[in-house]
Amino acid sequence: MTSATYDVVAIGNAIVDVLAQSDDAFLDSEGMKKGSMQLIFEPEAADALYAKMGPGREVSGGSAANTIAGIAALGGKCGFIGQVADDELGKIFAHDIRSVGIDFDTPAREGEPTTARCLIFVTPDGQRTMNTFLGASQFLPAEALDADFIAKGEILYLEGYLWDPEEPRAAMRRAIEIARKAGRRVAFTLSDTFCIDRHGDDFRKLIADGLIDILFANENELQALAQSDDFDACVEKIAAQVPLLVVTRSEKGAIAVKDGTRVEVPAEPIARVVDTTGAGDLFAAGFLRGQAQGKSVADSLKMGAICAGEIISHYGARSEANLEKLVADKLA
Repeated sequence: MTSATYDVVAIGNAIVDVLAQSDDAFLDSEGMKKGSMQLIFEPEAADALYAKMGPGREVSGGSAANTIAGIAALGGKCGFIGQVADDELGKIFAHDIRSVGIDFDTPAREGEPTTARCLIFVTPDGQRTMNTFLGASQFLPAEALDADFIAKGEILYLEGYLWDPEEPRAAMRRAIEIARKAGRRVAFTLSDTFCIDRHGDDFRKLIADGLIDILFANENELQALAQSDDFDACVEKIAAQVPLLVVTRSEKGAIAVKDGTRVEVPAEPIARVVDTTGAGDLFAAGFLRGQAQGKSVADSLKMGAICAGEIISHYGARSEANLEKLVADKLA
């Protein structure tokens, strides 16, 4: 097996996030469940909701893209695969992700639909409620994959959100084949309980077939996957099926189980939770960076907790502090 060029190569939705402050009354009036993510299927509906947003800020996002940006901020070398349209938002996404040192060469798609966008409403308690129009991101074809690019990643990281549309689902299956043939590890994040509701059988089969080396979930996602409300029983059940299980638990910290050994880390203390957008994404960034560096599971968990703590202390899912220095100082 040749040595890896990248710490992580990720495949995910190429999305531009639009964040604005909101309140519970607005969420209720729009029929939104606070803290969840729902899909918008029609561009007209996305436009109508966007028109109701208060003053906002735009930043390139997408779950796996946020994770990759975090790894780059930690000094890692990364690549990203995701579909944008040949439009202004597509140019913004490509510029943003390349500007932080991430290799991104997926050709832009001509014509409709537009580049994906996620309309994020942040309530005073820091919870984010996401409304995503997937646009061009759901048309990533398997033919767009560069096998050499994927094989150069020490870890292939896949986003559960992208499992929903048919084309990128086929692309990710192909990417798994490429990575495993090259002797690389495959990491998968379940992303949201709605993904499990729709594709839980697929995910369980990927796990049963031994195709996932590192599985990321939050507490609710794990319980949905294991089909039980007993957290410890869920951990035991899923950990027996994957080499490395990582579960985030918000203010309760996180756990990981590797080879039957369970390790826990508390949540990183911060003065105030401002916005939880990207908390899981940046936790994964810290953990994967640690794993790519050959660090222990305990240290990788700690790195994840530090990164998640930084990201929820401000708006948006991209770090504002010097993440590499922050982690180095706290691990010292």
